[in-house]
Amino acid sequence: MLKEFKDFIMTGNVIDLAVAVLLAGALGLVVGGFVSDIMMPIVGHFTGGVDFAELKVVLDDAVVGADGAVIKAENAIMYGKWINAIINLIIVGFVLFMIVKAYNKTKTPPAPAAPAGPSELDILKEIRDSLKK
Repeated sequence: MLKEFKDFIMTGNVIDLAVAVLLAGALGLVVGGFVSDIMMPIVGHFTGGVDFAELKVVLDDAVVGADGAVIKAENAIMYGKWINAIINLIIVGFVLFMIVKAYNKTKTPPAPAAPAGPSELDILKEIRDSLKK
Protein backbone atom coordinates (compact mmCIF):
# COMPACT_ATOMS: atom_id res chain seq x y z
CA MET A 1 0.00 0.00 0.00
CA LEU A 2 2.88 2.38 0.75
CA LYS A 3 4.38 1.67 -2.67
CA GLU A 4 1.04 2.42 -4.35
CA PHE A 5 0.78 5.70 -2.45
CA LYS A 6 4.34 6.64 -3.45
CA ASP A 7 3.56 5.83 -7.10
CA PHE A 8 0.40 7.94 -6.90
CA ILE A 9 2.18 10.93 -5.35
CA MET A 10 5.03 10.79 -7.82
CA THR A 11 2.81 10.89 -10.88
CA GLY A 12 3.03 14.06 -12.92
CA ASN A 13 -0.57 15.11 -12.37
CA VAL A 14 -0.28 15.29 -8.57
CA ILE A 15 2.99 17.24 -8.75
CA ASP A 16 1.48 19.60 -11.34
CA LEU A 17 -1.57 20.15 -9.15
CA ALA A 18 0.61 20.91 -6.11
CA VAL A 19 2.65 23.45 -8.06
CA ALA A 20 -0.53 25.04 -9.44
CA VAL A 21 -2.05 25.37 -5.97
CA LEU A 22 1.09 26.99 -4.57
CA LEU A 23 1.37 29.38 -7.51
CA ALA A 24 -2.32 30.26 -7.24
CA GLY A 25 -1.85 31.10 -3.55
CA ALA A 26 1.14 33.29 -4.34
CA LEU A 27 -0.70 34.95 -7.20
CA GLY A 28 -3.65 35.58 -4.88
CA LEU A 29 -1.37 37.34 -2.40
CA VAL A 30 0.19 39.47 -5.12
CA VAL A 31 -3.16 40.42 -6.63
CA GLY A 32 -4.66 41.03 -3.18
CA GLY A 33 -1.82 43.42 -2.37
CA PHE A 34 -2.19 45.10 -5.73
CA VAL A 35 -5.90 45.60 -5.21
CA SER A 36 -5.74 46.82 -1.62
CA ASP A 37 -2.57 48.91 -1.89
CA ILE A 38 -2.71 50.29 -5.42
CA MET A 39 -6.15 49.95 -7.04
CA MET A 40 -8.42 50.78 -4.11
CA PRO A 41 -6.66 54.09 -3.25
CA ILE A 42 -7.03 55.07 -6.92
CA VAL A 43 -10.70 54.07 -6.96
CA GLY A 44 -11.18 55.88 -3.65
CA HIS A 45 -9.58 59.01 -5.11
CA PHE A 46 -12.05 59.07 -8.00
CA THR A 47 -15.01 58.37 -5.70
CA GLY A 48 -14.28 61.32 -3.44
CA GLY A 49 -11.95 59.65 -0.96
CA VAL A 50 -14.24 56.74 -0.10
CA ASP A 51 -12.47 53.74 1.43
CA PHE A 52 -14.58 50.78 0.38
CA ALA A 53 -13.27 48.60 3.21
CA GLU A 54 -14.94 50.93 5.72
CA LEU A 55 -18.38 50.98 4.07
CA LYS A 56 -20.96 49.27 6.27
CA VAL A 57 -24.54 49.18 7.40
CA VAL A 58 -24.71 49.27 11.19
CA LEU A 59 -27.36 46.93 12.59
CA ASP A 60 -26.59 47.47 16.29
CA ASP A 61 -24.41 50.28 17.64
CA ALA A 62 -21.56 49.47 19.97
CA VAL A 63 -22.22 49.87 23.68
CA VAL A 64 -19.42 51.72 25.44
CA GLY A 65 -19.08 51.98 29.19
CA ALA A 66 -18.33 55.16 31.15
CA ASP A 67 -14.63 54.27 31.27
CA GLY A 68 -14.48 53.93 27.44
CA ALA A 69 -14.37 50.13 27.44
CA VAL A 70 -16.50 48.41 24.83
CA ILE A 71 -19.23 46.40 26.50
CA LYS A 72 -20.89 45.17 23.32
CA ALA A 73 -19.21 45.34 19.93
CA GLU A 74 -20.87 46.94 16.94
CA ASN A 75 -22.86 44.62 14.69
CA ALA A 76 -22.58 45.71 11.06
CA ILE A 77 -22.77 44.40 7.51
CA MET A 78 -19.37 45.19 5.99
CA TYR A 79 -20.43 45.46 2.34
CA GLY A 80 -17.33 47.51 1.50
CA LYS A 81 -15.12 44.48 2.07
CA TRP A 82 -17.41 42.58 -0.28
CA ILE A 83 -16.92 45.27 -2.94
CA ASN A 84 -13.15 44.92 -2.47
CA ALA A 85 -13.49 41.14 -2.90
CA ILE A 86 -15.45 41.58 -6.14
CA ILE A 87 -12.84 43.98 -7.53
CA ASN A 88 -10.16 41.50 -6.48
CA LEU A 89 -12.02 38.69 -8.28
CA ILE A 90 -12.31 40.73 -11.46
CA ILE A 91 -8.60 41.56 -11.45
CA VAL A 92 -7.59 37.94 -10.72
CA GLY A 93 -9.89 36.73 -13.48
CA PHE A 94 -8.41 39.22 -15.93
CA VAL A 95 -4.83 38.28 -15.01
CA LEU A 96 -5.59 34.57 -15.39
CA PHE A 97 -7.30 35.26 -18.72
CA MET A 98 -4.19 37.07 -19.95
CA ILE A 99 -1.92 34.24 -18.76
CA VAL A 100 -4.03 31.57 -20.47
CA LYS A 101 -4.27 33.67 -23.63
CA ALA A 102 -0.47 34.08 -23.73
CA TYR A 103 -0.01 30.36 -23.06
CA ASN A 104 -2.38 29.43 -25.89
CA LYS A 105 -0.37 31.59 -28.30
CA THR A 106 2.78 29.63 -27.47
CA LYS A 107 1.21 26.30 -28.31
CA THR A 108 2.05 25.10 -31.79
CA PRO A 109 -0.89 24.23 -33.98
CA PRO A 110 -1.21 20.54 -34.83
CA ALA A 111 0.31 19.46 -38.10
CA PRO A 112 -2.26 19.11 -40.86
CA ALA A 113 -3.26 15.55 -41.57
CA ALA A 114 -1.71 13.96 -44.63
CA PRO A 115 -4.13 13.81 -47.51
CA ALA A 116 -5.82 10.47 -47.67
CA GLY A 117 -4.80 8.38 -50.63
CA PRO A 118 -7.21 6.30 -52.62
CA SER A 119 -8.88 3.55 -50.68
CA GLU A 120 -8.48 -0.10 -51.50
CA LEU A 121 -11.97 -0.08 -52.99
CA ASP A 122 -11.09 2.82 -55.30
CA ILE A 123 -7.98 0.98 -56.53
CA LEU A 124 -9.99 -2.19 -57.18
CA LYS A 125 -12.57 -0.16 -59.14
CA GLU A 126 -9.81 1.36 -61.27
CA ILE A 127 -8.38 -2.10 -61.98
CA ARG A 128 -11.83 -3.36 -62.89
CA ASP A 129 -12.47 -0.42 -65.19
CA SER A 130 -9.10 -0.81 -66.90
CA LEU A 131 -9.72 -4.53 -67.42
CA LYS A 132 -13.11 -3.78 -69.00
CA LYS A 133 -11.41 -1.58 -71.60
